Amino acid sequence: MSTQTPLDYIPLTGAKPRGKRPYFFDDPAVERVLAITMAVAQEVAVLRERLDTVERLLEKHGGLTRAEIDAYAPDQASATERAEWSRMYIARVLRIVQQEIEALNASPDNNYDLDAKADELGRT
Repeated sequence: MSTQTPLDYIPLTGAKPRGKRPYFFDDPAVERVLAITMAVAQEVAVLRERLDTVERLLEKHGGLTRAEIDAYAPDQASATERAEWSRMYIARVLRIVQQEIEALNASPDNNYDLDAKADELGRT
């Protein structure tokens, strides 16, 4: 029997698609906000589907009360799993920022001097 190495999902969340990223707005900041918003929207849609599944199963098989949900305290393993999920979630949401940083680091010739840029912006 072979042992499989577990996947490290964090780097996979930042994987870039092939080809150039499509841009819809002239302002890169607007593009970043749109990408982050769409990542959050996608996560909310998945969460909604999972919640719907839980609600339907609870309705079908009997269930639990809101008080039980409110009083729930995760054990250490559950808390660790939740923390890892949160880390992966934030990585997915901020994927565009990560990719832009990687692009800047990959081609430092395209970077500008931050002090000079700040001075330039201060004059406008």
